[in-house]
Amino acid sequence: MLDVVKFKKAADAAEENVGKGRIKISDVSVTFGKGATAHRAVETTSIDIQAGEFVCILGPSGCGKSTLLNAIAGYTPPTTGSVSVDDVEVTGPGPDRGMVFQQYSLLPWKTVYENVAFGPQMAGASRMEAGSVANTFLGLVGLKKFGNRYPAELSGGMQQRVGIARALANYPSVLLMDEPFGALDAQTRLMMQESLLDIWRKFGTTVVFITHDVDEAVFLADRVLIMSAAPGRIIEDVKINLSRPRSPDMATSAEYLEARQFCLETIRAESRKAFVEQNQ
Repeated sequence: MLDVVKFKKAADAAEENVGKGRIKISDVSVTFGKGATAHRAVETTSIDIQAGEFVCILGPSGCGKSTLLNAIAGYTPPTTGSVSVDDVEVTGPGPDRGMVFQQYSLLPWKTVYENVAFGPQMAGASRMEAGSVANTFLGLVGLKKFGNRYPAELSGGMQQRVGIARALANYPSVLLMDEPFGALDAQTRLMMQESLLDIWRKFGTTVVFITHDVDEAVFLADRVLIMSAAPGRIIEDVKINLSRPRSPDMATSAEYLEARQFCLETIRAESRKAFVEQNQ
């Protein structure tokens, strides 16, 4: 039977998600392989992320940021501990969690419109319902006029906007983003950051966003979680005390500069540790 909540008008579906999307990570560790070749990617970690929060995760390369995100997504099962969303344990991928990758990962043989409509159709929506959802989100990301184009005909920034629209098309309560703007030029990246914040304000979706960019994390987040060198664990939970809505001119404020400096120094220290360990 069709879950009608997913295919209501966007405003109604957003209202349904109010208060949803609370993530609880309890004593999670992730180890790949066994015996002498075992590699622990994530050390025992516990995090609570409240419904509707925008959380960025920073850390040195190879510290397990993406592995932790994949555990929330349900792609990588924890070796120990558990992940739950709204008190339901994560045992695999689900429509309550949308995922956006750095690689655009669109279906190249489908049009932009078909890419966004695909998720709702797989969830049981009729062609008409899925089309309505696709048009809603393509309009939201400013690409409604490009619905008949194929991914290869779009710029990188446009493809990533399609990826965000596709991830939101099932009205998830959690949006997981793995360095989604890492391959974009500086100006496109700033535009995408502002667009994402606008969408987040409208839908109230919980966002967990992986990035290497300290400025990006401070600009976007309510909280910045900093991971240690591998095996990764959360070593700092930084509250970002900047008013919303955010604007680029905040980058000169004392609050922004203080948070940025603290994050940079912490990341620099952990990156130095990682470099030393890798060369011993």
